[in-house]
Amino acid sequence: MILDAVLFGHGSHEAAWRAPDACPAAPLELAHWLACARDAEAAGFDGLFLGDILCLQDHPEQHPSEALDPLMVLAAMAAVTERLTLTGTVSTSFNHPWHIARRLLSLHHLSGGRAGWNIVTSSYPQEAANFGWPEMPPTAERYEMAGDVVAAVRALWAGWDGIARVADKAAGRYLDRAPAPVHHCGRYGTTGGPVNLSPAPFGRPLLAQAGSSPEGLRFAARHADRVFTVQADLAGARAFRNRIRSEAAACGRDPGAVKVLPGLVAFVAGSRAEAQAQLDALSERIGLDHLLTKLERFTGLSLAGLDPERELPCGSEPLRANRFSNSRAGLLLEEARRNRLTLRQLATRFAAGRGHLMLIGTGAEVARVMRDWVDAGAADGFNVMPPELPSGISTFGRHVLPYLSERRRAD
Repeated sequence: MILDAVLFGHGSHEAAWRAPDACPAAPLELAHWLACARDAEAAGFDGLFLGDILCLQDHPEQHPSEALDPLMVLAAMAAVTERLTLTGTVSTSFNHPWHIARRLLSLHHLSGGRAGWNIVTSSYPQEAANFGWPEMPPTAERYEMAGDVVAAVRALWAGWDGIARVADKAAGRYLDRAPAPVHHCGRYGTTGGPVNLSPAPFGRPLLAQAGSSPEGLRFAARHADRVFTVQADLAGARAFRNRIRSEAAACGRDPGAVKVLPGLVAFVAGSRAEAQAQLDALSERIGLDHLLTKLERFTGLSLAGLDPERELPCGSEPLRANRFSNSRAGLLLEEARRNRLTLRQLATRFAAGRGHLMLIGTGAEVARVMRDWVDAGAADGFNVMPPELPSGISTFGRHVLPYLSERRRAD
């Protein structure tokens, strides 16, 4: 059971920055990230996962939206950890393959071979505007671009295959031979190479991907070592993992080499009542106006003028046609329909975990669900998204991991 800690600023909950003991500007300080890294390694996590978007989010005047470069943060984390995989997000839409190849190899060397690349295509219209694009291309075109860029990056890394770093001072010879130029010519990822850094002695960095659309699923099956997915029920998660494994086999890959890690938001404490109180305390601090703007963008629904206390009318297909994140929004809206959520309830659910699996209870209860998902073939592990940082990392480790330790050693 692979367990990575997903680090979002103050935590996965939208209102975490407003908690009484939170420092609003903490994610801009090195001490915050080093505390997260140390706590994750001490707790027994396997890795850290940092997301990223290349723009300010909606209404940055109402909530923290500033963000550090994830690879720079992970490089600092490498200095205070010894075994955690360090996976950072880099967009294929707005970065040249040569830069991606070297930045990831830099982290790989600084961490002793622990770097990972979360491959994203970017989706926000603000990101397109920041780089002078009139709009984001359609999903299919973004994934075509991503495939080309990943192929170029891998070609740059492979350009060092078979080259030994002999570092012979007496003979005055550093490499046994010079790397040849890398002639990768694609529609989006042309490069002449070579990159000026070898992966040796570590091999290539780990590749992760988080798309669950049909295009994203095919892309993950072809390229990813780990897939970060949004799944809120066991049956859907099992079907998704089966599709990924089937697609991987069709691409000639070993299906077992692709590990599927659903996101997990856990409110955990000594009793279920205490865990629920944690969620309730954060929910009371939600800024609904700001959150509804994000929810509109995420789902494509027009929420203006709707009564927050009435059931959300999300069953109309035309309202869903232009939603921001097709697969994730669909899962969230399906949950709203299934549970007949009001607009306020949906907004609260969205604020807590963006549609990811959310568990509220004791450590034993949370661990039982996690074991059930792995046993049922619905997951190979989880991307754990602590609601508050850094405190949520040690809380999860203290309450949940003791109930998983035997299982993880056996695996």
